[in-house]
Amino acid sequence: MANALQQIIRDRLDSERWSYGDVARRGGIPRSTVHHLATTDHMARMPQPATLEGLAQGLGLPLDTIRRAAAEACGIHLYAPAAEPAPASESSGDPEVDVLIASVQRLSAEDRRHVAALVESLLGRSSGAS
Repeated sequence: MANALQQIIRDRLDSERWSYGDVARRGGIPRSTVHHLATTDHMARMPQPATLEGLAQGLGLPLDTIRRAAAEACGIHLYAPAAEPAPASESSGDPEVDVLIASVQRLSAEDRRHVAALVESLLGRSSGAS
């Protein structure tokens, strides 16, 4: 069974009669990347933000749709906001933050404590350098 990202890509290719190359050209990303995303059943990690932006542009779909499908294909659930989504100019979140939060929630309690200690250490280091 196809994952969410595969399904979106396949549906869009079929409905528009596009090839992987068409999507790649439209989005400014390599054809091999489009092919990989369309054929990989379970991705080990999220694609880079630039890759997701290019795929969204190439498919003519909203970036948020592609980001959520890619996260799902990685086994990460991004929660939709309870209220009406903010306009793009008033974006309330960073995609990398959404992925981090969703990923941390899947860790054991002990691993979350390690992550918290790392974050505190990094924040302390950055505030001390100011």
